[in-house]
Parts: sequence; C-alpha cells; structure tokens
Amino acid sequence: MSTLLLQLLLAHILGDFVFQSAKMVREKQQYGLRSKYLYLHLLIHFLLLLLLLQFDGRYWIGIAVIVLSHCLIDVLKASHGNRLSGAKSFLLDQACHLLVLVVVAYSYFPVPVELELLYSAKVLLLITALLLVSVVAAILMKHLLGSWEVPEDHSGDSIPRAGTYIGILERLFVFCFLVLNQWAAIGLLIAAKSIFRFSDLSRAKDRKLTEYVLLGTLLSFGMAFLVGIGYTFLAGQL
Repeated sequence: MSTLLLQLLLAHILGDFVFQSAKMVREKQQYGLRSKYLYLHLLIHFLLLLLLLQFDGRYWIGIAVIVLSHCLIDVLKASHGNRLSGAKSFLLDQACHLLVLVVVAYSYFPVPVELELLYSAKVLLLITALLLVSVVAAILMKHLLGSWEVPEDHSGDSIPRAGTYIGILERLFVFCFLVLNQWAAIGLLIAAKSIFRFSDLSRAKDRKLTEYVLLGTLLSFGMAFLVGIGYTFLAGQL
C-alpha cells in the first residue's frame, strides 16, 4: 500500500502544484465547469497517474475515481469556496484530495487499522504533552503576562494573535528537538529568535518592553523544556 500511496501522492503533487499555474487556478475558480483549464488540469492528472502507475490495467478504476473526484472537488471549491477564507478553502480542498488517495490505495491493498493504539499510554501521553506545550501554555502565559501592558499591545501594525501563534510554534519546535535529543537545534532556535527580536531588545529607552520580551521568551522556552523533559521521563517508564 505504501508504494501505491506514494505514487498517487506524487502524481497529485505534480498535478496540483508543479504543473498548475496561477492562471489555471484563477480560471477554474471563476468559471468552474465552463473553464477549459479545468479539463486541462484533469488531463494532466490523468496522464501523470498513468505514467507513475506504469499503465498497469489493475488501477484503471482507481484512476477514474481519482480524476472524477478531483473534478467534483474542484467544482465545489469554485462554487462554494468563497464562503471560506483562502487558507481554509485550500486546506479543505487538499484534505479531500488526500482522503480520496488514501481510500483508493486502501481499496487495492487493505491494511489492518488497530484503533486500540490510539488509546495506548504512549499515544495518550504524547497528545497530552502536545496540548500542554501549545494550547495550555499559551493560555497560562496570557494570564501570567496579562497584568503588564507594553506599547506593542496596542499597535495596529501587529498581526492579530501573531505573538500567540509564534509562541506555540516555538514551544512545539523546542519540544520536538528535546524529544529527538537535538540540543544544538534548540540553541539555533534561541539564537534565531534573539536576532529577530534584536531591534526590540536594543531599545534601551523602553526598558519595560525589553523586560517583557525577555520574560515572555524565558517563560515560553521554560515551559517547553519542562513538558519535554517530563514527557521524555514518563515515556521511558512505559
């Protein structure tokens, strides 16, 4: 199944990202079934699937299902995609395509799916640790730092909730690096953030902002270290 799924996935990546121009996307979005680029796009996918599957007659039904479902998904996106933001529409579109690929691959090479693994202690521990280091830590930091106000808090130039998302991403990176025992990568991440925040830290006249940035950074990394070390220790006991 893995080889077939990789072949289907490669065909999808080539067809949707490499051999599809921005003009093709715009035309499909604007005209839907009336767009000639929709049918060109489907033809490209069809040819790529034939080529990567080496014209194997066993997969004709699977190819037909993929191409027809691709057409349906793209038409639905063109007609209803404007109800969602660009990112949400794109992610939903790709998720539907990938689901079809997985179903087709599974239909040819069914593999046992053991749902009990989802309830194993190691998986539950990992999910708990990821939630702690991302969502829970973000809320905790908001409460810990919320009593202070800094000039940036009211700046209209800032992306909404950018600080929260940056903090979540950096803690996830630190957690993953710690679990993988890549301490050098953690040092590189800290150095990179220090460089990006240098302009803030160099504003000596705004001592309050400097202290706020340093405190937030140390808290964020500290939480990631605590959760990562705790996860590593507990996972080793299971």
